[in-house]
Amino acid sequence: MLPKDLTRDLKSRLNMLAGQLQGIGKMLDAENIEPDQVLVQFKAVTNGLSSAEHLLLDEVFRKGLALQIVDVVGACPGDCQDAGRIEELRQQFPTLSEGELTQKMQELREIGGRLEQHNAGRDKISEEKA
Repeated sequence: MLPKDLTRDLKSRLNMLAGQLQGIGKMLDAENIEPDQVLVQFKAVTNGLSSAEHLLLDEVFRKGLALQIVDVVGACPGDCQDAGRIEELRQQFPTLSEGELTQKMQELREIGGRLEQHNAGRDKISEEKA
């Protein structure tokens, strides 16, 4: 679920972009419109969409990935099979590109699943010893 302030910001940006697109349509109706003026407006809309996408990726996916890293670091007692990979991901986090975020989130979900099984097995052994 998206945070309300992010949703409000994205909707505001989309409304602004819709207005820009309508403006382009009106420009095209003018008889003496210069192509370079239309191009400038298309680029403004493209940049606006890119900015909104970046905001979504940064706010939702980067924060989500950070929380996943915290979870798996906490769940890995240091001797789990993925300890090295978890440390690599933790170190890579600040420099990950937007395109890498969802891929790394999937990888961390898989690691988290293995950690749950690993820790469940350890808990069972501990209970049997007690």
